[in-house]
Amino acid sequence: MPEYFLDIEYKNIIYNEEDVNFKEFECCTFTNCNFSQCIFLDVTFIDCTFNDCTFSNAKINYVAFRTVTFNRCEIKEVNFAMCDKLIFEIDFTDCILDFSKFYTLKIKGTSFTNCSLIAVDFMATDLTEVLFENCDLYRSEFAKAIANKANFKTSYNYTIDPKATKLKKAVFALKGLKGLLYKHEIIVK
Repeated sequence: MPEYFLDIEYKNIIYNEEDVNFKEFECCTFTNCNFSQCIFLDVTFIDCTFNDCTFSNAKINYVAFRTVTFNRCEIKEVNFAMCDKLIFEIDFTDCILDFSKFYTLKIKGTSFTNCSLIAVDFMATDLTEVLFENCDLYRSEFAKAIANKANFKTSYNYTIDPKATKLKKAVFALKGLKGLLYKHEIIVK
């Protein structure tokens, strides 16, 4: 049975490999904490907020994120694809998620606001109604994704093949059309 922690604020902690294993955190706030060395096992975060935290290279294979918000966090090279998929709800604001993976996840309605999403793997991900607000999507991969009603209007540097990605009613800005036409070698000026 995991240890349970409710409504606690954690600040300036550097976690080691097993420090958070077999624990459940609810309504907790983590500020300026470093989880990079963690190899998570049976960890649950419910209604938690992470501010200015570092997760880069953390192994989060056995983590449940249920209504979790990340603000100004560095989350490079993290594989979310192996997280617990039950009630997987996350939002990101001002985060760096470069080289992370969301492969095959259902992240319907998630918002990415002012995020760096360079070379992120969204392959076969359900991105229905996802908001990409002012995000850098350079070299991110969307093959076989479902991005119906997703909003890319203020984002940039994306290249998405409309034949390989479902984009029904997705929103794009006129200046972003070249990212949809790259495969056809059409020049948009």
